[in-house]
Amino acid sequence: MISRLLTVTFDAHNAARLAQFWAGMLGREVVEDAGGALLPGEDGQLSLRFVPSRAEKVGPNRMHLHLTSASHDDQQHTVATALGLGAGHLDVGQRPEEGHVVLADPEGNEFCVIEPGNAFLAGCGLLGELACDGTREVGLFWSEALGWPLVWDQDQETAIQSPHGGTKVAWGGPPVAPKEVRNRQRFDLAPAGGDQQAEVDRLVSLGVTRLEVGEDGAVVLADPDGNEFCVKGRRATPRSA
Repeated sequence: MISRLLTVTFDAHNAARLAQFWAGMLGREVVEDAGGALLPGEDGQLSLRFVPSRAEKVGPNRMHLHLTSASHDDQQHTVATALGLGAGHLDVGQRPEEGHVVLADPEGNEFCVIEPGNAFLAGCGLLGELACDGTREVGLFWSEALGWPLVWDQDQETAIQSPHGGTKVAWGGPPVAPKEVRNRQRFDLAPAGGDQQAEVDRLVSLGVTRLEVGEDGAVVLADPDGNEFCVKGRRATPRSA
């Protein structure tokens, strides 16, 4: 039984506002769901979900999004759109000769608008990549957990992609900064066939750590690098008052 990547979930102080920002960036519709706002992905593009949280941002996120560009004008248009929607420029030590533009969304989440001609992200769509801090081991784990093949494995850096194409998920390799607080972005998985317990057992056998069961019935686990993620269960039938 293989999980599929259901969403990348973002904690947000104002989930509705952040969802509207990313809907404007990606040209998607916002779908309200239980406790949050979902931007469904199409054609291999990852879905994004935004949920209310009081957690404060502590240091750089361990994952961030890369948006692609068809031309220099297209890149500048994307940057201008982001700034108009409430993003800001961000200095993370990038060099002037580097072609990508680093921005922060309205809640400070880092993302990059990649220059045109990037061969690695060719054909991946607008949301070209989810770039993560992580070891080679965690990239190998997620390849097996999702059933997504490795499309890069070199110099301790890894990347995977759905067999159907679309957004790549990449890990930059060591050194990885020590994990001090709960991540504000995480993967949510839906078990194939709907058997949550069987899927949790399978993932535990691959080396994850069981952390807790959430109020919504999702099982919270930690991958080999300690990153939290959730395995969703079937929604419970509401009880009568």
